[in-house]
Amino acid sequence: DLNKEVYNFLATASAKYDIGFWKPGSGIIHQIILENYAYPGLLLIGTDSHTPNGGGLGGLCIGVGGADAVDVIGVRLTGELNGWTAPKDVILKLAGILTVKGGTGAIVEYFGPGVQSISCTGMATICNMGAEIGATTSVFPYNERMAEYLKATKREDIAKFANEYKNSLLTADEGAKYDRVVDINLSELEPHVNGPFTPDLAHPINKLGQEAVKNKWPLDIRVGLIGSCTNSSYEDMTRSASVAQQAIEKGIKAKSQYTVTPGSEQIRATIERDGIAEKLRAIGGIVLANACGPCIGQWDRKDVKKGEKNTIISSYNRNFTGRNDANPQTHAFVASPDIVTAMVLSGDLRFNPLTDYLTAADGSKFKLKPPTGDNLPAKGFDPGVDTYQEPPKDGSSLKVDVDPKSTRLELLQPFPKWDGKDFIDFPILIKIKGKCTTDHISAAGPWLKYRGHLDNISNNMFIA
Repeated sequence: DLNKEVYNFLATASAKYDIGFWKPGSGIIHQIILENYAYPGLLLIGTDSHTPNGGGLGGLCIGVGGADAVDVIGVRLTGELNGWTAPKDVILKLAGILTVKGGTGAIVEYFGPGVQSISCTGMATICNMGAEIGATTSVFPYNERMAEYLKATKREDIAKFANEYKNSLLTADEGAKYDRVVDINLSELEPHVNGPFTPDLAHPINKLGQEAVKNKWPLDIRVGLIGSCTNSSYEDMTRSASVAQQAIEKGIKAKSQYTVTPGSEQIRATIERDGIAEKLRAIGGIVLANACGPCIGQWDRKDVKKGEKNTIISSYNRNFTGRNDANPQTHAFVASPDIVTAMVLSGDLRFNPLTDYLTAADGSKFKLKPPTGDNLPAKGFDPGVDTYQEPPKDGSSLKVDVDPKSTRLELLQPFPKWDGKDFIDFPILIKIKGKCTTDHISAAGPWLKYRGHLDNISNNMFIA
């Protein structure tokens, strides 16, 4: 009932203006787009910075913003992903190279033989987090991995059509020139854990522990969180479950709180059917709703007080100050879902699953084996509950009701026409020093309930 008026507004507005409506519980929009709408060669304009997730299917997907002609940064991938290294580590490494501003005014285009070792959803992960380096969007060339995903999501006709242009329109021209080229050898790439407080503070896993001690970061991992639009694919969940299975066999559970956020109803239903969710629950995992959840601050956290220093690690995309739980003293780190799962088994930020040992229930020592997983489910995807609502043939007579007294919704009034004169010689009211993030400007979390009410959500401007 808390959100009923908002859902009703979205449903009736969609019906009136011939828009398909995905009901509450459908999942995160970027996962829904990848599963249903994205395709190679697509030009998609979205309303969110992680819209480039669709680049994992070869689409040029751009969050609303400037329309400037941009530079192109080429990222040449060689070698192959192996062992503990996941697609997430590609973008975590790149964030360390380019920083959060290094992709500003540019499209990032990935190419090279290493692309073939990355799954379609892995490519989506990399494109998704291009937002964290400031890129306008990111894109991969069309390949067989994308064709496999299109077939698995009942779009084989699109795959057949795309195959006709595989070596022409859907890949870079031979000898294409880039404004800058970054080389990453996937065979040599180490798992990364980035943070705290910014996604470009990159640490190879073998150096994280010493950095944590040197900087006096809280070593006890209070919570590990996997999922989000960046990392909630079937591959992500199966790799994490393979780590969990090793813990189950040794009779141990996570030493930290552990949450799992499916990216869509389809992912939730499929991991439930295939026993993946049960393995994650068996080590203490809590499966949350198919939604953004703690990634955008929708987390009523009870285990720490505001202002208490603590550490969390997630497979999310952003780890800005206070973003997940509104606590500015939460040291948030980002990593791949399998690294997060391994870390919660030790509960210690210094733990390196590649070299360190855990203690089994019988007191013996054991080392985790590298994760394994499936790019796609062998039995196909289970769509779960049907949450899609088609618009009526003619919804023009429908009324979109908004209570004038609502604190959640407010219909916009036309802005006064510009008089043609610029503002000049105005005093500067605020000047920011150091790193200023979107969450400093307009905090997420509890304030998001006012996103349909411009006047009310404006009250959180610069209050962080």
